[in-house]
Amino acid sequence: MATGFRPKGLQTWVGSLPIDDHAEAVRWMAAHTPEIPVWIQLPVYPAEGMIAQFLPGMPGVAHQGGRTFIRTDDESFHDAVLLFYEEYLAVVDGKSPPAGSRFALTADIAPGFFEFIKYLEGRDTRPFAVKGQITGPFTFATSIKDQDGRAIFYHPELRDVSVKIIAAKARWQVGQLKKYGVPVLVFLDEPGLAGFGTSSFISVTKEDIEEILGETVAAIHEQGGLAGVHVCANTDWSLILGSSIDVVSFDAYSFFDKFILYDKQIKNFIERGGILAWGIVPTGDIGRVDQESADSLYQRWINQLDQVAALGVDPGQIVSQSLITPSCGVGSLPVGHAIKVIQMTQEISRKIRRNFYKEEYV
Repeated sequence: MATGFRPKGLQTWVGSLPIDDHAEAVRWMAAHTPEIPVWIQLPVYPAEGMIAQFLPGMPGVAHQGGRTFIRTDDESFHDAVLLFYEEYLAVVDGKSPPAGSRFALTADIAPGFFEFIKYLEGRDTRPFAVKGQITGPFTFATSIKDQDGRAIFYHPELRDVSVKIIAAKARWQVGQLKKYGVPVLVFLDEPGLAGFGTSSFISVTKEDIEEILGETVAAIHEQGGLAGVHVCANTDWSLILGSSIDVVSFDAYSFFDKFILYDKQIKNFIERGGILAWGIVPTGDIGRVDQESADSLYQRWINQLDQVAALGVDPGQIVSQSLITPSCGVGSLPVGHAIKVIQMTQEISRKIRRNFYKEEYV
């Protein structure tokens, strides 16, 4: 996994804002994370929810009584699954173009992505990298239910379908974004992994997670992208640190004490070129947002950097392989607090760049 990608403390976002204008969202993004820009999702629109935005194209989708689910008991279901696999194989094998397929995002379900493309097309200079995101396969497959309320993760066939649709849509994003000639990051948003190992997922094995993450990451890598996993709470980090993931995005503000327990895995991950995306700016509690500043959070990060360095890793290497982010998306925050979060994220990144790389900012 020696990628050669070295962000050196640059900032990027998880990818949501609490406003209702995609063009305005791009302006916010361009002002505060121009080096590694990201396409923005606006959760004020239900169609841009974590599951809803990537659900189109799944076979058997039904809407009834306010519920959205997969109907497996319909007589046309198996034909729909067969058609899915035929289209998937045609796209993956290059026999059919991904554009216009069920694996391509469209302006009606992902308007933020197309505003992002418009922004990239209009830039005078290349960014350092670009970032996309998609709901991770575990969260996707455990969130969608069948007509009986059973998660499709527990249907072997539908689990495979759900992994393949996520992998193909991630692959499509890389294909669109690599046209700009810079590294492409695609983060898999996996809040569901916070429940791994609990009674909620008692029958889910480590091998299950490794298999579905591995297939999705491989699709991103095959297109030339870098794959990240974002978990906004605690999880079994050995699963991710020991995988083929390039970027581990974690809540460094609230869960660093749990993360640092995986000392050997963290050290190995960094030494083989992995990137740490430090979610050092809190987003889950507006009281925490109120009480913190860029200065206090920078010092918090320095203390955490020292703890990782104490594992036997050169601090300069850690900084070189670090991104700075909010701990999660800011789409659920009041607008004023969201603005403060993204401003603090930018200022912390600038402090790192000043202090470690002597960069100057007006």
